[in-house]
Amino acid sequence: MEMGAPEQEETFSDIREGIRRLCARFPGAYWQELDAERRYPTEFVTALASEGWLSVLIPEEFGGSGLGLAAATAVLEEVHRSGCNGGAAHAQMYTMGTVLRHGSEEQKARYLPKIASGELRLQAFGVTEPTSGTDTTRIRTFAKRDGDDYVVNGQKIWISRAEHSDLMVLLVRTTPREECAKPTDGISVLLVDMREAVGNGLTIRPIRTMLNHATTELFFDDLRVPAANLIGEEGKGFRYILSGMNAERILIASECIGDARFFIDRASAYAKDRSVFGRPIGQNQGVQFPIARAYVQTTAAAAMVDRAAALFDAGVQPGTEANMAKMLASEASWYAADMCVQTHGGFGFAEEYDIERKFRETRLYQVAPISTNLILSHVATHVLGLPKSF
Repeated sequence: MEMGAPEQEETFSDIREGIRRLCARFPGAYWQELDAERRYPTEFVTALASEGWLSVLIPEEFGGSGLGLAAATAVLEEVHRSGCNGGAAHAQMYTMGTVLRHGSEEQKARYLPKIASGELRLQAFGVTEPTSGTDTTRIRTFAKRDGDDYVVNGQKIWISRAEHSDLMVLLVRTTPREECAKPTDGISVLLVDMREAVGNGLTIRPIRTMLNHATTELFFDDLRVPAANLIGEEGKGFRYILSGMNAERILIASECIGDARFFIDRASAYAKDRSVFGRPIGQNQGVQFPIARAYVQTTAAAAMVDRAAALFDAGVQPGTEANMAKMLASEASWYAADMCVQTHGGFGFAEEYDIERKFRETRLYQVAPISTNLILSHVATHVLGLPKSF
């Protein structure tokens, strides 16, 4: 059975076909040029937004499609399988959920229709800090209430798309950790208007990395954010972002499935066409077996992604399943990436083949949005009942 067989395409076939048509307008040469210049894919993101693909999770009453997370995974999987990169825009899907689930009626009415139409970009998610990493309860960025505003001071790092987003969901402390009954208490969520904040207490510093991911470091110096921009109740923000984090891991897992299938597609085609010693290299088991193994691993990982998305859509918060899906999918894509480079030999390192770019891009997901070790720790302690190591 080939990767393009009907059995693989029967879910959300209309969505998949629509994404393939859109991505065909943004071939490898487009991404290669962006990569060389470290530019943001504005045209690609605008096309995704204008055709409604970034608003699939927004309810119809606010101008979206009102579909579930499973549909969103189909969007991002096909984006990546087509050789494009959803990392430029995927946060709009999962950060929006914080406003949808926990925002006031006024906030939802004010922001969601404009996010759905593409008029506003909500693509920045301000959580990670230099001193806390994945230990989110130890964030230090502090928001102090002052009349009708919160005054924010602190620092964030690895905040992607901050320069290309109109709004940011920002996690802050409003009560010091040591004064809280539980470490997760005293954390709040603010919706920051980036257009007003930059230059008025917010400084954005781009970080150059091994891939073109538009990530940044943020500095907050007495940034005033209207108290009306508080999402939900003060001090209860940690639980507000948990569902968004689960959605993020599932969606990024779907991108990894797309990457893996991209690599398998490319490796299979190359192994059929490339002849050495008078025959196609794909005739050699040393070449074909790694491709087959990548296919097996990807198919298994995709089933876990589907399972996690189905639970999320059923109203369950699938923390364990989301973590396992992200781990399995990222490992499948990384294996497939390495296999694809090896299959192509020297051509795997040539920019024009897009293999090396996708190789660099998919490596990120061994680390972000949560590292493999943290996932294993979660399974060990929450599922298997082993003692915590930290």
